Amino acid sequence: MTKKLIVDGKEIEVEDGTTLMLACEQAGASIPRFCFHERLSIAGNCRMCLVEVEGMPKPAASCAMGVGDLPPNRDGSPKKIFTKSPLVKKAREGVMEFLLINHPLDCPICDQGGECDLQDQAMAFGCGGSRYAENKRAVEEKNISPLIKTMMTRCIHCTRCVRYMTEVAGVEELGLISRGEDAEITTYLERGLLSEMSANAADLCPVGALTHRPSAHAARPWEMRHTESIDVTDAVGSNIRVDSRGAEVMRILPRNNDAVNEEWISDKARHVVDGLKAQRLDRPYIRRNGRLEPASWSEALAVVAEKLKATAPDRMAAIAGDLAGAEEMFALKDLFSRLGCRNIDCRQDGAKLDPKLGRASYIFNTTIEGLERADVILIVGSNPRVEATVLNARILKRYRQGGLAVGLVGEAAALTYPYEHFGNGTSALADIAASRHSFADKLKAAHNPVVIVGQGAAARADGAAVLGLAASIAAMAMAGKDPEWNAFSVLHTAAARVAGLDLGFVPEGGGLDTGGILSAAFERKIDLVCLLGADEIDMAKLGPTFVVYQGSHGDAGAHRADVILPGAAYTEKSATYVNTEGRAQMTAKAVFPPGEAKEDWTILRALSAEVGTTLPYDTLTALRASMYKTAPQLAAIDQAPAAGIDGVVALAKISGQVSAEPLFSPVRDFYLTNAIARASAVMAEMSALKNSTMAAGRQAAE
Repeated sequence: MTKKLIVDGKEIEVEDGTTLMLACEQAGASIPRFCFHERLSIAGNCRMCLVEVEGMPKPAASCAMGVGDLPPNRDGSPKKIFTKSPLVKKAREGVMEFLLINHPLDCPICDQGGECDLQDQAMAFGCGGSRYAENKRAVEEKNISPLIKTMMTRCIHCTRCVRYMTEVAGVEELGLISRGEDAEITTYLERGLLSEMSANAADLCPVGALTHRPSAHAARPWEMRHTESIDVTDAVGSNIRVDSRGAEVMRILPRNNDAVNEEWISDKARHVVDGLKAQRLDRPYIRRNGRLEPASWSEALAVVAEKLKATAPDRMAAIAGDLAGAEEMFALKDLFSRLGCRNIDCRQDGAKLDPKLGRASYIFNTTIEGLERADVILIVGSNPRVEATVLNARILKRYRQGGLAVGLVGEAAALTYPYEHFGNGTSALADIAASRHSFADKLKAAHNPVVIVGQGAAARADGAAVLGLAASIAAMAMAGKDPEWNAFSVLHTAAARVAGLDLGFVPEGGGLDTGGILSAAFERKIDLVCLLGADEIDMAKLGPTFVVYQGSHGDAGAHRADVILPGAAYTEKSATYVNTEGRAQMTAKAVFPPGEAKEDWTILRALSAEVGTTLPYDTLTALRASMYKTAPQLAAIDQAPAAGIDGVVALAKISGQVSAEPLFSPVRDFYLTNAIARASAVMAEMSALKNSTMAAGRQAAE
């Protein structure tokens, strides 16, 4: 049902449930606001969005009144709404005057200066002086988080932060206490914020009450250059904006993409910035007499080339890490293929995902946005809150709409929504697959069922059998449903994993996978291993093997290496990453790599020339053209093409003995999951705070 309105003389037709604010904006009017946010519930407490409605005795808050709430005109004519009338102007100026009564006018020293909604609106609706001579209200400061700097004297009680923490982050850790002049926003029981998405609250703050502590007083917004990029700290592929000044990344902010992360990012994605500067590899190193010593590029490449030429193809191997871009993985695979080596793997955690079965067997087929249509979700061996924080928020969003049932097989977790726990082991999984469990009936009855399989299920010795069970459950749930809906969804934790599987960066023709490579190296059957940013493997198992490490940070791989080839971090190169749902996206170069570090594909191109098997591309464009022939889906930038169900059907046919050992999430510490995060002092502080708080909670419970 639609309704006609006349906004500032322009007649429009809007849906009955539309608010006056959105109706006015559809007509081209600009409505100021502080408390209203498109993704939060309506509070209606700032009153800045007042408009004049013909026939109503006083201005109306346009964010809280729907067009269906308007009383009809007696003659049936459309209601007239005015957004620029003298009454509206006076009302908004009055609201602004009240807001500024207690607000400290400290814009020159406020971190929000230049990005402050109050500052902007005061320019439009403020007056040159104040009629109030009373002392301004002051509020005691609170240390609510190492990530959020507070100055609550500036707070205008819009409650955006409170609603965000409850409705999006899913953790009720902020609230408004007291009344009137004594009202203030605070944490419950003086505890700090421990949500993995807490820092988004500072973005929402329309004044300078909440700002980002790690980047406080470092730079003004107009001093920084903005670069649109992609987050690689997990496999969600959140869209970000990298702000840099000169050669330094200053901060990372979210960028809106409704299909992926909406406008939220995790705290790790945002505040890993200092890790981009610490423990960097900025020049090549060669191990001499047991010590890593600086070397020139020509020396380092010559040593590696000599070892490659002297090593038999079956006695060398390559492992790609979690942060590797598609371009360098393609170049490394191309080089090793030309050398005749089949011992390559991108699954450094040992996941039993096989690209030969089809793309649907290893991506999140439901898509992140598709979770909003789900009515039953079964989570297997995963903790989405720490593995894919933004995706977990999407599940919470769906739960808040009502009608969602969630079941979990695996380690119990503090998710942000209720769920049924079916135990840590795989017995419940087998019961559901055999329709001996009540949750199987829910999946069969669901219109849009979803089976989310985490790496805790895939990266086990019996991972293939567990994946087969999960796929059979998904196939059972999909029977007789919409053929366009694919219930089987693999939740990855590594940004590089899906691209590696798309490129076939896995062993072929009898080659060794990661586990086989490590075992063979320990038994001295492998003489050389190239690690492309691979830091999560057990370095002790490499034994006496000659290790070439190519990466950006001095983490575990660099400590074990015999030769270090310094590469670029994700903010220092243009690279393709494919997120868990199979969506190809590109990072962009915000700053240059430090010192003598180079972009990773160029290092491999130079190495191939030294080895005598020169790769046939001299530019990034030429490399991508060759890569797209191998994996055409990588050319579909910002698209998540449907993969069909053939891969799920093929996976469901895999059977085998399933171990009774418990299913666990592979992410044991959310803040320290990769080399960049482990180099970050901010992430180390958050990890220590989280661990100490959890330890204190366990002690109190005992």
